[in-house]
Amino acid sequence: MDEELDNIIVLNDEDGNEVNFEFLDLVELDGEEYVVLLPTEESEEGPGEVVILQVEDTDSEEEESYISVEDEEVLNKVFEMFKEKFKEEFDFIDEEN
Repeated sequence: MDEELDNIIVLNDEDGNEVNFEFLDLVELDGEEYVVLLPTEESEEGPGEVVILQVEDTDSEEEESYISVEDEEVLNKVFEMFKEKFKEEFDFIDEEN
Protein backbone atom coordinates (compact mmCIF):
# COMPACT_ATOMS: atom_id res chain seq x y z
CA MET A 1 0.00 0.00 0.00
CA ASP A 2 2.82 2.44 0.83
CA GLU A 3 4.28 1.99 -2.66
CA GLU A 4 1.18 3.58 -4.17
CA LEU A 5 1.63 6.70 -2.06
CA ASP A 6 5.24 7.26 -3.11
CA ASN A 7 4.24 8.91 -6.37
CA ILE A 8 1.39 11.06 -4.99
CA ILE A 9 1.95 14.82 -4.90
CA VAL A 10 -0.40 17.08 -2.95
CA LEU A 11 -0.83 20.58 -4.37
CA ASN A 12 -3.11 23.45 -3.42
CA ASP A 13 -5.50 24.80 -6.04
CA GLU A 14 -6.40 28.47 -6.50
CA ASP A 15 -9.01 28.15 -3.73
CA GLY A 16 -6.51 26.69 -1.25
CA ASN A 17 -7.96 23.18 -1.48
CA GLU A 18 -5.59 20.22 -1.44
CA VAL A 19 -5.60 18.19 -4.65
CA ASN A 20 -3.82 14.84 -5.03
CA PHE A 21 -1.93 14.10 -8.22
CA GLU A 22 -0.11 11.00 -9.38
CA PHE A 23 3.40 11.85 -10.56
CA LEU A 24 3.82 10.36 -14.04
CA ASP A 25 7.08 11.80 -15.36
CA LEU A 26 9.68 14.54 -15.30
CA VAL A 27 10.43 15.96 -18.76
CA GLU A 28 13.34 18.25 -19.58
CA LEU A 29 12.92 20.74 -22.41
CA ASP A 30 15.23 23.65 -23.30
CA GLY A 31 16.98 23.55 -19.92
CA GLU A 32 13.72 23.63 -17.95
CA GLU A 33 12.06 20.75 -16.11
CA TYR A 34 8.35 19.96 -16.28
CA VAL A 35 6.30 17.49 -14.26
CA VAL A 36 3.46 15.53 -15.83
CA LEU A 37 0.75 14.87 -13.26
CA LEU A 38 -2.56 13.03 -13.31
CA PRO A 39 -5.30 14.08 -10.87
CA THR A 40 -6.26 11.13 -8.65
CA GLU A 41 -9.89 12.28 -8.76
CA GLU A 42 -11.77 13.09 -11.95
CA SER A 43 -11.83 16.80 -12.66
CA GLU A 44 -14.17 18.96 -14.67
CA GLU A 45 -11.72 18.68 -17.60
CA GLY A 46 -12.63 15.02 -17.84
CA PRO A 47 -11.08 11.70 -16.95
CA GLY A 48 -7.42 11.16 -17.68
CA GLU A 49 -6.56 14.80 -18.36
CA VAL A 50 -2.91 15.34 -17.37
CA VAL A 51 -1.52 18.51 -15.85
CA ILE A 52 1.88 19.84 -16.91
CA LEU A 53 3.67 22.24 -14.56
CA GLN A 54 7.10 23.81 -14.73
CA VAL A 55 9.48 23.02 -11.86
CA GLU A 56 10.72 26.21 -10.22
CA ASP A 57 13.83 26.21 -8.04
CA THR A 58 13.39 27.25 -4.42
CA ASP A 59 15.88 28.00 -1.66
CA SER A 60 14.99 24.73 0.06
CA GLU A 61 16.46 21.50 -1.29
CA GLU A 62 13.57 19.45 0.16
CA GLU A 63 10.86 21.51 -1.50
CA GLU A 64 10.00 22.23 -5.11
CA SER A 65 7.65 24.81 -6.45
CA TYR A 66 5.51 24.34 -9.55
CA ILE A 67 4.18 27.04 -11.82
CA SER A 68 1.56 26.74 -14.52
CA VAL A 69 2.69 26.85 -18.14
CA GLU A 70 0.84 29.36 -20.30
CA ASP A 71 2.77 28.72 -23.53
CA GLU A 72 0.68 26.29 -25.59
CA GLU A 73 3.69 25.39 -27.76
CA VAL A 74 5.74 24.36 -24.70
CA LEU A 75 2.82 22.34 -23.33
CA ASN A 76 2.43 20.52 -26.62
CA LYS A 77 6.17 19.76 -26.88
CA VAL A 78 6.32 18.40 -23.32
CA PHE A 79 3.19 16.32 -23.85
CA GLU A 80 4.50 14.89 -27.14
CA MET A 81 7.76 13.90 -25.40
CA PHE A 82 5.75 12.27 -22.62
CA LYS A 83 3.51 10.43 -25.10
CA GLU A 84 6.50 9.11 -27.04
CA LYS A 85 8.18 7.87 -23.86
CA PHE A 86 5.05 6.10 -22.56
CA LYS A 87 3.33 5.03 -25.80
CA GLU A 88 3.54 1.37 -24.74
CA GLU A 89 2.06 1.97 -21.27
CA PHE A 90 -0.86 4.33 -21.90
CA ASP A 91 -3.66 4.58 -24.46
CA PHE A 92 -3.62 8.22 -25.53
CA ILE A 93 -6.74 9.80 -26.98
CA ASP A 94 -6.08 12.76 -29.23
CA GLU A 95 -8.84 15.34 -28.95
CA GLU A 96 -8.94 18.25 -31.34
CA ASN A 97 -10.47 21.41 -29.86
